[in-house]
Amino acid sequence: MSRQLSVIGTGVIGNGWIARALARGWDVVAFDPAPEAPERTRAFVDNAWPSLERLGLAEGASPARLTFVDSLEAAVAGADLIQENVPERLELKREILAALDAAAEAEVIIGSSTSGFKPSDLQQDCAKAPGRVIVAHPFNPVYLLPLVELVGGEATAAEQTARAQILYRELAMRPLVVRREIEGHIADRLMEALWREALHLVNDGVATTEEVDAAVVYGCGLRWSLMGTFLTFHLAGGEPGMRHMLAQFGPALKLPWTKLEAPELTDELIDKVVEGCEYQAAGRPVSELDRRRDDFLVELLDLVQKYWPEAEGLEGRI
Repeated sequence: MSRQLSVIGTGVIGNGWIARALARGWDVVAFDPAPEAPERTRAFVDNAWPSLERLGLAEGASPARLTFVDSLEAAVAGADLIQENVPERLELKREILAALDAAAEAEVIIGSSTSGFKPSDLQQDCAKAPGRVIVAHPFNPVYLLPLVELVGGEATAAEQTARAQILYRELAMRPLVVRREIEGHIADRLMEALWREALHLVNDGVATTEEVDAAVVYGCGLRWSLMGTFLTFHLAGGEPGMRHMLAQFGPALKLPWTKLEAPELTDELIDKVVEGCEYQAAGRPVSELDRRRDDFLVELLDLVQKYWPEAEGLEGRI
């Protein structure tokens, strides 16, 4: 049975959803008021498609299954799933989500790609079926990275969240249902903590942006791509595991190793960060860096899937 994803807003994240859905053999109907949106999106898909081909396309997958329409109402007609990706401004999102709720069939899930807002705040102006408006937060590049955080609001029923899980799994995503509403959800809160500490290290002259990135790329990042934070520390405890690790290293939590409060973004710090990143880019355009990242991720995904829980027979694990 053919599925249709309706995409509202075609920036980097919206285009990522489009490329992923097309690769899974879905039809995609998109709406974006920017005149250049169709051309920009098709160029994005063309750039991503070689990576998606290497990863493996579903039967019937084709960029030709993308259609742009000239209204939000036309975009949601016949939708199996709606994905909102407008800029991260609460008033704008609430306005667009209310319009989507009014236009779409009541049973259709509406996912918001918001990285920080809580779903109950997003649902406030929805009158028809507010519970089906949920957070469905992906990670860039959406067409390759499989995690999507699903967060229901006060009006969301368990059945609606379960239906969303099924749909996002059909898009080859790995849905992570967040148990409680919280700003920033789970992954962005973790990344934000690392980001703040990284800014302090640069601001205090401890390291350059390149050196901070090297610490992640050649060290903890390699472990995190398979095991994450908790299981990594579990192994750090040797055979006794996490209990021994906490007994041995727990006291270090009281030491001044981190500064979670962000430093002031002075002009000097901004210049350091920008100049550092431009040095790392070495004159390469972002499109070239995108392709290099995608090549790496395709090979990495091919490897790590051999070690994911289902490969060990642990079905039903995230």
